[in-house]
Amino acid sequence: MRYLSTRGGAPVTAAEAVLNGLSPDGGLYVPEMIPQAAPAWTDPAVPMTYQQLAAEVLALYFPDFGADALQEMCRQAYAGFASQEVTPVSRLDEKTWLLELFHGPTLAFKDVALQLLPRLVARAALLRGEQRTIHILTATSGDTGKAALEGFRDVPGTACTVFYPDKGVSDLQYRQMATSRGSNVQVVAVRGNFDAAQTGVKRLFADPDFRARLDAAGRLPSSANSINIGRLVPQIAYYFYGYRALRQRGALQAGDTLDVCVPTGNFGDILAAWYARRMGLPLGRLVCASNRNRVLTDFLTSGVYDADRPFYKTISPSMDILISSNLERLLFELSGRDAAQVRAWMAALSTQKRFALPGELHAAFQAEFDAGAADDDRTRDAIRDTFRAHGTLVDPHTAVGLAVMSELRAGGASRLTLVNATASPYKFVSDVSAALGLPVTGRVFDDARALAAATGTALPPAIAALETADILHRAVVDPQDMGQAVLDSVTR
Repeated sequence: MRYLSTRGGAPVTAAEAVLNGLSPDGGLYVPEMIPQAAPAWTDPAVPMTYQQLAAEVLALYFPDFGADALQEMCRQAYAGFASQEVTPVSRLDEKTWLLELFHGPTLAFKDVALQLLPRLVARAALLRGEQRTIHILTATSGDTGKAALEGFRDVPGTACTVFYPDKGVSDLQYRQMATSRGSNVQVVAVRGNFDAAQTGVKRLFADPDFRARLDAAGRLPSSANSINIGRLVPQIAYYFYGYRALRQRGALQAGDTLDVCVPTGNFGDILAAWYARRMGLPLGRLVCASNRNRVLTDFLTSGVYDADRPFYKTISPSMDILISSNLERLLFELSGRDAAQVRAWMAALSTQKRFALPGELHAAFQAEFDAGAADDDRTRDAIRDTFRAHGTLVDPHTAVGLAVMSELRAGGASRLTLVNATASPYKFVSDVSAALGLPVTGRVFDDARALAAATGTALPPAIAALETADILHRAVVDPQDMGQAVLDSVTR
């Protein structure tokens, strides 16, 4: 299996794609062909753990890594998850199930891929004979950062720098990152929003002087964002596992169509569902749920991607994004893998902050995707209504998905839907408490304990431990100084 750049660069091996993160031409890597799933993956009569299923998915995309090695990676990566199923499903109502993706060490869906990525990176370096330290450069809107820091912490042969928007994440997301330990990790706040941080990271990858200075220091830059194909592929597995689990629970029969609803800002999580469907999983509508920063919803509705708009800080900060990187992969696939056209669209987005699809391509998007958006008020309503009706506490991102699904149901959507539950509500304790009408003191750990008492839910130990953890990372830089912050950490 080789990997192609969405902008037409030379094909590379799977190991090179994982190590590079981003293609030298600025494009994202996609597999040269989409492999087909084995029927056993969704057959509950065939015994299979999540770890085994994930390893089989990975083996199709990264065959050179070795089936036995991938099985061991998956066993190690998911050993610390709170659920033995890794990504269990839970019933909300007759037509709605939650795919629980928050049982990893940092309580967010990013753990599913980022507990595995360091092992993929280490294996890729071994296969390539790479002697340099792999230096992970990552931008985060909240959850990727801590998951990357936790995954790469003290992993030999790696280093990890995480950039996040200053004052643009929740209090607990900030504390998760700022208290991160590890001799090889660095956390830096960037003045501006997430798009400033993400664009800054992309510029570093494309900057030959920066890469040369890192090389001189014995470092090879790579990424833990979902621009890295090693982040994206592991996410495919949980859609197969969710379908399989629903068959085990009697909610689906073999071949039944399942819709999925994904709250997303960077488009990676829903793109993984698209790949799963192309591999043969019988998914129906792919519902893209946006918050007030509804750039993806507007794009899927109108065919025009317009990032020249106000940026809003919302109570679902991991979705506060205007430049959705992974959309580039789908543009490449649905345009017939037209790299020249993708380059033109991305150039227009960079210079004019917008591009428009031709009518037939917009129709191709609409044939597969539905879209909707929920502002903060509707998100709060969904948190409150879900708890009152079902006794289930959800975080604001999951609530965006539920609000959008509620609107689609009102419009006639009727099929069984799996909604991605992307994070623990305790990562967003102030906003969840306020949505339920509970007093919010601003003392986040007092509020967390009050939320647990009022709802009868358990305060996660990983959240409680943050109360006494020392703040270790305080750096704040302007976007143009991100590269120097990395280089300073290398020479210290």
